[in-house]
Amino acid sequence: MCTIMTTTGSLTTLPEFGEAFALTKYRGPDDTRIVDVDSKGIMGFHRLSIMDLTSGGMQPFMRDGCTVVCNGELYGFKKTRRELEEKGYTFKSDSDCEILLPLWFEYGTDMFEKLDAEFVCVIYDGRTDEFIAARDPIGIRPLYYGYDSEGCIAFASEPKSLLSICSKVMPFPPGCYWRNGEFTRYRDMTSVKECVKGDIDEICANINTLLTEGVRKRLVADAKVGFLLSGGLDSSLVCSIAARESEAPIRTFAIGMDVDAIDLKYAKKVADFIGSDHTEVIISRQDVLDALEQVIWLLGTYDITTIRASIGMYLVCKAIHEQTDIRVILTGEISDELFGYKYTDFAPSAEDFQEEACKRIREIHMYDVLRADRCISGNSLEGRVPFGDLAFVEYVMSIDPEIKLNKYGKGKYLLRKAFEGDYLPEEILWREKAAFSDAVGHSMVDDLKEYAEHKYSDEEFMAGCRKYDHARPFTKESLLYRDIFEKYYPGQAEMIVDFWMPNKAWEGCDVDDPSARVLSNYGDSGK
Repeated sequence: MCTIMTTTGSLTTLPEFGEAFALTKYRGPDDTRIVDVDSKGIMGFHRLSIMDLTSGGMQPFMRDGCTVVCNGELYGFKKTRRELEEKGYTFKSDSDCEILLPLWFEYGTDMFEKLDAEFVCVIYDGRTDEFIAARDPIGIRPLYYGYDSEGCIAFASEPKSLLSICSKVMPFPPGCYWRNGEFTRYRDMTSVKECVKGDIDEICANINTLLTEGVRKRLVADAKVGFLLSGGLDSSLVCSIAARESEAPIRTFAIGMDVDAIDLKYAKKVADFIGSDHTEVIISRQDVLDALEQVIWLLGTYDITTIRASIGMYLVCKAIHEQTDIRVILTGEISDELFGYKYTDFAPSAEDFQEEACKRIREIHMYDVLRADRCISGNSLEGRVPFGDLAFVEYVMSIDPEIKLNKYGKGKYLLRKAFEGDYLPEEILWREKAAFSDAVGHSMVDDLKEYAEHKYSDEEFMAGCRKYDHARPFTKESLLYRDIFEKYYPGQAEMIVDFWMPNKAWEGCDVDDPSARVLSNYGDSGK
């Protein structure tokens, strides 16, 4: 996945920088390079070799007095490189990220909107003695920032690297660049330029085309690629498309509890249908409890939904890292935010549905996207998210929300209809959604709740909740997670805006647990 870090001014010494940067070495275990740029700051890069596996792909890249570090995948970079070569630029590697400085020289900050990428980067321009940082429009790749008492800024892939340097650490806003002390939004994925109305068959055909292209471009890697397969609609579609686009059988991985793994049987049906080389990972109650604190340390969150869903994902990625030579993982995140959850069936109107989708897309970098990044990168793997393809997200967000409302008796109707045919077995394509944390096994969430229940007496719970003002815990489980979070990220709760919960303002959604199991329309989900 790679890690970047930059401190400006005299914010850190080289030894201090190296110690803080080493905390995220797991993201890029293959190589490390730290450079002092003109005594104006320090830039570091931990490498996970994905594109150009030779030493030529190692960063930082330097050119004409400028330096860049980037954690990202720049899709279609070879076409861009050819265009730059026609302008007279030469390149020393086959790394996608080597094109960034030439793009900077040609376009300045306009370059960021041109990128079809999951990326974060920091550029030092020695010609003007300034730093510039940017993040992709959804926030699939992580970046955090903070200041010292003198106003010097620091950037890092994860907040844990900044805790010893900055008093307050915050997520870098997606779709923005930072320059001269200010953030500027260069692309807003929730801004709809033109509403797509009309024929559902045409809309579904476009959904099929765009998602297929989103998967196809993410199969390109010099390292080996694998797939998480839960047996739910989203990951199953990604795997099905990839299987069609690949000459050899793809490798798929599913995880479940040893007592009631709901989705393992569905994942197996999908794997058999698409002919994948399939692996099941079975976990126990003790595995879950043993992983809890490590997972919260990796995540840097106290959010209930994120932590529950991360435990299974972390453990399956751990097995992939330990038992295979796969380096790249494709996942099914972001589909729910675009097409709807179980709770968006309760949306009072099309406008409310769209407003909720916009909110979720703007905030997803703190929740599901954060989960996917940390669980995958925490095991020295790279995650790619086809549903986060920029062209796909832009199109789906522009579809008339009246069409996206669940008026069909089945959530995510447009996505399901878009892939009718021989992509998936009918029972998978039209199966009711189960949340990932539930699908691993209902017992997993129950085990976590039971563990928290025995951790605090009622009096300790009430007193514990009063310790916190921002995003105050409201169950013993949420207090447990918050206490562990504060152990590793003291005073940094504002990195997460709030709990990822159904919209309590909607009738039927005023619940005290984020699991769809508590909603009245859960029905056959998770069976």
